[in-house]
Amino acid sequence: MATLRREGDEIVLKLNDLEKAGALHGDVRVPAASVRAVRVSTTPFRDLRGIRAPGTGVPGAVALGTWRYRRGKDFAALYRGGPAVIVELDGAEYGRLLVSAHDAADVAATLNEAP
Repeated sequence: MATLRREGDEIVLKLNDLEKAGALHGDVRVPAASVRAVRVSTTPFRDLRGIRAPGTGVPGAVALGTWRYRRGKDFAALYRGGPAVIVELDGAEYGRLLVSAHDAADVAATLNEAP
């Protein structure tokens, strides 16, 4: 399962090999300074916006890759059955990172801590 963590002055979304294949993308790195907000969602598939391009998606079950919409794009690594961390960004390649995590509240708290 994908992991989301802070590494120095960056937020890193680390994907395993199968996720990289499904997302058609490697790990995602964004500057920590671009984080506007971090929150937990118990219904993360409702937070998806736009269309998948490129990536893998099974509605309500799996969302891996880039989701494009009129004003930008988001990156998702979501799986059915659990909460997700949503990281809202300003001035980064993506507008949001949406990542499933069993310990979503702990991950969100860690990302919200000042370096």
